[in-house]
Formats: sequence, structure tokens, C-alpha cells
Amino acid sequence: QVSAALKEGRVTPTELCQRCLSLVRSTRFLNAYITVAEETALKQAEESQKRYLRGQPLGVLDGIPVAVKDNFNTAGIETTCASNMLKGYISPYNATVVQKLLDQGAVLLGKTNLDEFAMGSGSTDGAFGPVRNPWSYSRQYKEKSVPKSHSEDEESNWVITGGSSGGSAAAVSSFTCFAALGSDTGGSTRNPAAHCGVVGLKPTYGLISRHGLIPLVNSMDVPGILTRCVDDAAVVLGSLAGHDPKDSTTIQDNFEPFELPDLTDVSKLTIGIPKEYHAPGLSSEILALWSKAADLFKNAGAKVIEVSLPHTCYSIVCYHVLCTAEVASNMARFDGLEYGHRSDMNKSTESMYAATRREGFNDVVRGRILSGNYFLLKQNYENYFIKAQKVRRLIANDFVKVFRSGIDVLLTPTTLNDAVPYMEFIKEDNRTRSAQDDILTQAANMAGLPAINVPAALSERGLPVGLQFIGRSFQEKQLLTVAKWFEKQVKFPVIQLEEVKRLDHAAFQHQKSASFS
Repeated sequence: QVSAALKEGRVTPTELCQRCLSLVRSTRFLNAYITVAEETALKQAEESQKRYLRGQPLGVLDGIPVAVKDNFNTAGIETTCASNMLKGYISPYNATVVQKLLDQGAVLLGKTNLDEFAMGSGSTDGAFGPVRNPWSYSRQYKEKSVPKSHSEDEESNWVITGGSSGGSAAAVSSFTCFAALGSDTGGSTRNPAAHCGVVGLKPTYGLISRHGLIPLVNSMDVPGILTRCVDDAAVVLGSLAGHDPKDSTTIQDNFEPFELPDLTDVSKLTIGIPKEYHAPGLSSEILALWSKAADLFKNAGAKVIEVSLPHTCYSIVCYHVLCTAEVASNMARFDGLEYGHRSDMNKSTESMYAATRREGFNDVVRGRILSGNYFLLKQNYENYFIKAQKVRRLIANDFVKVFRSGIDVLLTPTTLNDAVPYMEFIKEDNRTRSAQDDILTQAANMAGLPAINVPAALSERGLPVGLQFIGRSFQEKQLLTVAKWFEKQVKFPVIQLEEVKRLDHAAFQHQKSASFS
């Protein structure tokens, strides 16, 4: 819609950019952005405006304001991974996905907040403070929550965004941008999308380049897409997908962008309901919503079949072993020598390494490095790492068998419950929370399959709840077409944000704000 408005001249790219920047300022208390590239964004918008005046826009994304998670390299704009280790680091090059967005004329507003090095499921563990869920300040949530006092409502009743791409999800949800990039290693795009009431797409591994995405787990990382509707996700996917000579894991074939058809007949569809996803801790509310969604497909004529993915119960433990092992390897590059933070400790090279990593990484990152190195010790390698790789293969084979049996798309919950208040969330440590929050999402990463979160309803507390669709490898068109049909049926309500300016002043006086440049 906004692309059409730009073409018809009802709004100019500069006006659109200024409106979004104004919203970024008034929602600063959400802490969704780490860096806001105001000058750069306005220059990009001016260039876009010239192209529209000439009648030569670069594509659908020309002039559209977007945001990027702060673990993608951006030339000329700081890339921190929400860590003291990379504070002040400016990359000499753009990540491939960022470059593709810019080549399409998109306007980059800034870099969004996350858990440090994307390790977490709440967007609460970064060096720049936690991200607040925009729905905490919505009329829908406020009408349902009954605070003990007015001050408690604002200071302790706000809920988390999920993570680790919480900043990107909050940015899209609060209308500060039209699309945002996240990363998805075990659910880091779909989890916050579910909690923030937006669409979160994790494409097939290898469909989108990882070049310039600072790695967490190379064998599972995928750039994710966050938008307010499924059609928008398809448009962004069309701009990003395809082979990249700089990333050997990308597909060799050319990717043809597609427009999603309006599905009217679902009678030829077979939807699988994996029984193992009725996991311990799944709230009765989400279970009821999942059943309701299955009935929706059934009543529309689709075949709905219960299926089994027998190795699902081992997936979260397997994921933890493989994740920490790859983290230990990837984090070795941050030694204080080539880039990033460097300690003043100069007794010896070893003491400088140790001090740099102690000062630069938070407890979560150091804990995962320790776990990973333990699993990779010579005496543990066979028992942990190799065994986990074998179990990963069994998990991937479960999906292959199910899809070979005639299932088109799997329907599952995305999260165990709706977003929890921040004060409640931090009572548990990061590892416990991640194990709980990734339980329904990480198997798709281990199998390399495409998956999407679609907002389905509001909970009894007035907060968003999403459902997940998992598709066949490289069958994004089919997956998104089904997701679009479902989105149309459920008619998820629009967030009604209130009192934004007053809250910006009050709630952010004692927090670190996004830096405007």
C-alpha cells in the first residue's frame, strides 16, 4: 500500500522517512534501536525521491523505511551486537542482505536492539538494556491488566518482546518501519514476532546469504524477515533470496521472486499437526488456539492429520550442545587484537586475551563459550558433539518422512505462552529461559526448513499469540500462500498505542537511549 502511495505521489520518500524518524523518537522508551542513522536515512530518502520524480523507482522497496538487527554489518554505521566487545566498531562493508535492500532503494533507519551476540530469547541481555514490547502500552493490554498503582503499571508491568530479534520485532510492531531484518538460529525471529504480533519468516537454510551476518551458529543461522503482513514478507524475501558468491552455503540456482496468490480453495491441502509439539508448559490458551486453527483448515476443506516427529523430545538438548560448540568456535575471533574492545592489561598476550574477553563479554556469552569448549574437549567430543550431530540427522529425517507421506505444511504453536512481564522473566537465568522459549522453534533450524510465525489472536491478557507454519525445504511460496490464507481468516487486530510521547519522557530518563547520528 505504501509503495503504491509513493508511486502515485500521495506521499514522498522524504515525508515517509521523517514520519518514521518522528515515531522512532516518540517510542524511544521501547529501546528498540541501538543506533538511528538519521542523516544517512534522510539522504537515502532524498535520492529515492529523485528517482520517483524521474519515474524510475528501483522496485517495490524504493523509499520504504526498514531497520536491521545490530548483528548485520553496515558500512559507515556502528555494528555492536549489543556487546561491549564491539562498541564503536564500524564495518568496512555491508552484509549482502543489507546491500540488497539498499540496491532496491530501501531507506535504512538504523540498527535494532538484541540479546548480546543474539544469545537469548527475551532481548533483555544486551549491553544497551532490555527492549520493551509495544503491546505493553497498547489499549488492548491496559484494559485487561489491573495494576496495583499507576506507577507500577508503567515501571514493572511492561512485558518482554521475546528474542533475540526483539528490537526488530518492536520496531515493526510500533510502526517505526515497514520491515526489519532479524536473525534466526533457534527461533530468534519467530519468537519475538509471536510476542509482538507481527509476521516472522525464517527462510530455508541457504536461500538467503549469511555473508556479513556476525555468526552465532553457522550451520543454523538464517537472516529472518519481520513485517506486518505475509505479503510484505514475500516482497522482502524476493529482494533478498538467491545465490551469493561470498557465501558458499547459498543455493546455486537463480531465485524467482513471486507474488502470493489469493488462495480460495484449501481442499487440496494436507496440514500436519505434530503431536510432540504438545510440549510440557504449553498454556491451555495456546493449546485451544492451536486446535481452533486446525478446525479452521478442516472446516474449509483441508485434510488435517496428526503426525509424529519422534525425535522432537531430544531436540532442545541436541540444539544446546551444537549451539554452544559452534559459539565457542565463533567467539574465538574476539581476542582484542584485530577489532573491537581491547583491554589495557599488558603483562602478557595471554593476560590481555583473558582480560579483553572478561570485560567485553557478558556472563551469558562467557557461559556458552565455557559449555561449548567442554563439549569439544577431546575426551567429550565423541560423547557430546558427534552424538548430537547424529541426533540432528534423525530430527531432520523425521521431517523428511512426514513431508514424504503427503503433508504440505505443519501447523504448531510458536511459543508456550504469551509475553511475560520483564520482572518475572529475569527471575530465571538465560539458559533456562532459552531452553523453554526455543523448544517449539529450534527443530526447524536443525532441519534447515522454512518456518513462519503468523499472529493469530490476543490472549486473555490482551497480548499477541502466534502460530507457526513449517514448510518443505525451498517451498517458501507454498508456505507463505498457506500463511496468507490463515492470516486473512483470523483478522488479527491492529495495535492501539497510547500515550506514547508522555511515556517517552518518563520511562526513559534512567535508561540508555538509542544514539541518533
